[in-house]
Amino acid sequence: MRLSDGRVLAWSEWRPSSGTPVLFCTGAAASGSLGFGAAELSSLGLRLLGIDRPGLGRSDPHPGKTLSTWADDVGEMIDARGLTAPLAVGFSQGAPFALALASRGLVRAVAIVSGQDELNHPLTRPLLHPDVAGMVAAAEADPAGFEAHFGNIATAEGMWRLVVETSAPRDRAVYLDPTFAAAFEAALREGFRQGPAGYARDLAIALGPWPFALESISAPVDLWYGAADASPVHSPDLGATLAKRLPRATRHLLQEEGGSLLWTRAAEILRTLSDRVNLEG
Repeated sequence: MRLSDGRVLAWSEWRPSSGTPVLFCTGAAASGSLGFGAAELSSLGLRLLGIDRPGLGRSDPHPGKTLSTWADDVGEMIDARGLTAPLAVGFSQGAPFALALASRGLVRAVAIVSGQDELNHPLTRPLLHPDVAGMVAAAEADPAGFEAHFGNIATAEGMWRLVVETSAPRDRAVYLDPTFAAAFEAALREGFRQGPAGYARDLAIALGPWPFALESISAPVDLWYGAADASPVHSPDLGATLAKRLPRATRHLLQEEGGSLLWTRAAEILRTLSDRVNLEG
């Protein structure tokens, strides 16, 4: 669709068209074409929309993109497309983007899956891996320089290697499945189709201060983490601090899972999200 300022906002969609809309905020650098749980949507009455964030995939860049402008764009999409009482899912770096929608009251409930925490928050920062702490400090000291640096070096191939190399064996087995790997790599290539600037901007946004207080989010939030998640850029305590800060959080820590549980536990995640709203009426 074309937004009011003339930019295009694009997404991939899995139906039924009559289902409750679920706005999917993808992981780092990926377009919305890599969905999840498609086989479960009809039975649960859900419609999944994987949105290309500005500058990724087929969505036009926003030169001043922030979490606030992202919420503006999605709010316009919700109104224009008549999306009634949507839900949201945020995976990995998509977590702050999903929570930004909740902070605006745009979605009724949220599932955060292997999600990034607010890494520069005083409660989280002492828990960070030294390499991640260094990235947060660099983004804080020189946001424009940090963004420009990653805009010069990031590639789809490099992102794929990073995902595989920093994953636990449990996750690597999922990601390297030939069918899944082809879909994941395609989503990253689509994410970089306009170059690396969109990803670099998202990275700077996610590592910087979030323009909303988690403590003010009134929607229910399910936090899903696998105890075997080895990624240093997700939540350093697997959602424990997030659960304390979000007023209506439910934390699910699955001992046998890693960071790929968005796909290995898709049915459970979607069913819980749907039930969360149904129970509240």
